[in-house]
Amino acid sequence: MQRFAQLFTRLDQTTKTNAKVEALAAYFTDAPESDRLWTIALLSGRRPKRSVNATHLREWASEHASLPLWLFEESYPIVGDLAETIALILPDPTGRSDRTLTDWITEVKYLGKLDEAERKARILAAWDGLEAAERFVFNKLLTGGFRMGVSQKLMTRALSRATGIDEPDLAHRLMGDWSPETTSFRSLILEYDPTADLSKPYPFYLAYQLDDPPDTLGPPEDWAAEWKWDGIRGQLILRGSAHFLWSRGEELMTDRFPEFAVLPDFLPDGTVIDGEVLAWEGTRPMPFAALQKRIGRKTVPKKLLTEAPTILRAYDLLEHHGEDIRALPFVERRKRLEAVLADAPADAPILPSPLVQFGDWAALAAERETSRDFYAEGLMLKRWDSPYRDGRKKGDWWKWKVDPLTIDAVMIYAQQGHGRRANLFTDFTFAVWSGNDLIPFTKAYSGLTDKEFRQITAWVRKNTLERYGPVRAVKAEHVFEIAFEGIQESPRHKSGVALRFPRMSRWRHDKPVAEANTLVDLKEMLAAYG
Repeated sequence: MQRFAQLFTRLDQTTKTNAKVEALAAYFTDAPESDRLWTIALLSGRRPKRSVNATHLREWASEHASLPLWLFEESYPIVGDLAETIALILPDPTGRSDRTLTDWITEVKYLGKLDEAERKARILAAWDGLEAAERFVFNKLLTGGFRMGVSQKLMTRALSRATGIDEPDLAHRLMGDWSPETTSFRSLILEYDPTADLSKPYPFYLAYQLDDPPDTLGPPEDWAAEWKWDGIRGQLILRGSAHFLWSRGEELMTDRFPEFAVLPDFLPDGTVIDGEVLAWEGTRPMPFAALQKRIGRKTVPKKLLTEAPTILRAYDLLEHHGEDIRALPFVERRKRLEAVLADAPADAPILPSPLVQFGDWAALAAERETSRDFYAEGLMLKRWDSPYRDGRKKGDWWKWKVDPLTIDAVMIYAQQGHGRRANLFTDFTFAVWSGNDLIPFTKAYSGLTDKEFRQITAWVRKNTLERYGPVRAVKAEHVFEIAFEGIQESPRHKSGVALRFPRMSRWRHDKPVAEANTLVDLKEMLAAYG
C-alpha cells in the first residue's frame, strides 16, 4: 500500500503526461504482480463496490479525532472530498502496516460482510496503521469512489513501456469481462491466450469532433459519410455459436436486448460487428428516450419489448470468419460487412448503416442539417483507406455533429464542486419563465472558463438568499445560454422536460432576466425535436 500511495501522490502532483507515464511504468516494473493487476483494474474502472455507509464513516472519523460532528460537516464542503477530509482530521497513526494494495482491497471487500460493530473496529484499526496518503487511498476504496487522474490510454502506454508489449495489443487484452478475482497479471498480460474468452470485444475506435470546415480534410472522394446515430454504441460478437453484446463502456448488455438472440442463426461464426443499438419503429429510429427506458434493466418485460423494439445499425466489420480484419482499409471492411448482412432476413434486427451520398462538401453540409429529422446527432466522416484503430485518434475518423440546441435560462441555485473545484461554485440549477414564476428545468456544471467560475463564485457568496445544506438559493440576476443535444418529456421534473447533455455555452451579460426563455419555448422545442 505504501508503494501504491506513493504512486497516487506522484500522479496527483503532476499534470505532465511523460511524468505520469514514467511513474506508472516504474510501478508496473517493480510492484508485486497482484498489485499491478489491481492497479490496472482500478484505472480501467473496475473498482470494488462501496462497503461502508458514508454517514458511518463521518461519525466514526469525527469520534476518533475527538472532533464535533458539526465541525466535520462544515469542513467537508471546503475540502470537497470525504476521503480526504477524513484523512486530514484523523490523529497520527499509532502503528505501521506493511500490507499490500491487494491485501487492503481484500479487506475492503470483506468489510461488507461484517456487522456494524466489527466493521467499525476494523476500520479504526486500519486508520491507526496508515499514514495520511495511505489513509486517503484506503478511504477512497471504502467509499467506492476511487479515481486517479490517468486515462486508460495513458495507463496502457505505461504498461507497454514496462512489458514491451505493443499498445494496441494491450488495449485488446484489457477489454472484456475480467476482474482480479478471475485472472492473474500473468494470464491477462504476459501469457495472454486469445481463445480463452470468446466474449472478448475489441477496443472501440473513437473520433474527435470536427471543428474546422470539412474542406480542410482534402478531396471529398477520399471520404465516406454516414449518420451518427443517437443510440448506444455496441459491439456484437458471434463466437462459439453464442452471441455477446458489449457497450462502448465495456458493459456486457446481451441479456438486455433479447432481440439479438436470433442473429447467430444467419450470421457466420467468428463475426464481430461495430454498430449502434437503436429503438426502431418501421423504417426509422425512435427518439433516444424510448431506448433509455431499457437502459439499466437486467430483464426487459414484454410490454417494453413491444413498445421499444431494437435493432443494430451496423457500422463496421472487425472480425470475419474468426480473422481480425481491423488492419484492412474501411472500404474493404465495408464490402465484407454488406456481404455478411446480405443474407439476413428482411425482419432481422440488424441493418447496415447507410452511407450518405454526396458530391462535394457543400452538399454534405446540407445533408448534415437534416440530421435531427432522422434522430441522428450529425455525421461520421471516415477515410476510405483507414484501418480500425483503438481508442481516440485524429486524422482518419471525425464526428461532425449538428450545432446544439440552445435556450437562455436564469440561474437560481448554486452548489460547490468537488476535489480541485471544492472552493468554487460550479454546479448550477437553471429556470425558465412560466408566467411570473421561474420554473427549474435543468442543472449544468461545465462550459465556463476558470475565470468565469471564479467570478460567479464571488457573486454567489455575496448574493445567497437561503441555504439548503450544500445548495444555495441565489438572486435571479444572471442569464446563461444552455446548450444541449436533445430534449424529451419527463414526468419526474416539474417543468415536464429533461435535457440531454446540458452545459453552459455562454454567460449572457447582455441579456436581462426578464428576456430569458419560457416554459412555452421549451415545450415547442419538445414538440419539434422530442
